[in-house]
Amino acid sequence: MLFCKKNTCRLGTFPYFSHFFSSLKNKSTMHIAVAGNIGSGKTTLTGLLAKHFNWNPHYEEVEHNPYLDSFYEDMQRWSFNIQIFFLNSRFRQVMDIRNSGKDVIQDRTIYEDAHIFAANLYSMGLMETRDYENYQSLFELMTRFLQPPDLLIYLRASVPTLIRHIAKRNREFEQSISISYLTNLNERYEKWINGYKDGKLLIIDTDNIDLENPEDLSTVVDRIEGSLNGLF
Repeated sequence: MLFCKKNTCRLGTFPYFSHFFSSLKNKSTMHIAVAGNIGSGKTTLTGLLAKHFNWNPHYEEVEHNPYLDSFYEDMQRWSFNIQIFFLNSRFRQVMDIRNSGKDVIQDRTIYEDAHIFAANLYSMGLMETRDYENYQSLFELMTRFLQPPDLLIYLRASVPTLIRHIAKRNREFEQSISISYLTNLNERYEKWINGYKDGKLLIIDTDNIDLENPEDLSTVVDRIEGSLNGLF
């Protein structure tokens, strides 16, 4: 159980938490994560790499997210709810990854939720200060018990590429996403990636490649193998 006040969160009095989180840190699975803006190709690449490397894929909760449709209809009303849902979902994913004993590839990271999406909603005035502070406090507590991915793959894409991909997959709830919203997210992604020092990082520009093209995918696979093997 978690007890959260304005700027602090602490674990409730449950003795098994310390043992559980201690074992979580000691797991030796390979954790690969794919980061990137909406429509950058994360889910596509996650599936392709899972198949190629025989990694276990963990996808973002989209189809079963009870807040998604409501959020895109009224971002200000549902911003805190949806960010807490994603934070909870991603934290559970990482716990499962580190305890699975398998090599895993994850579609989007818990860090993006806080550094990109929640921060952007707050800066746009779509999340109240008290909610944002409570969210950040919970995020900071959670990340004390987590290790960063062994390799972070960032898919860099321009706004026109994002729009093209979003239109192609034709999800109804995404049709109201504005260009300014995608632009703001891109700017935050670049700032986050430029300061990323937590582990290995591979940046892939998706503007001029088709991840479903065998030749382009082969090039991406070669770069990933090189990063994992410390070649570059």
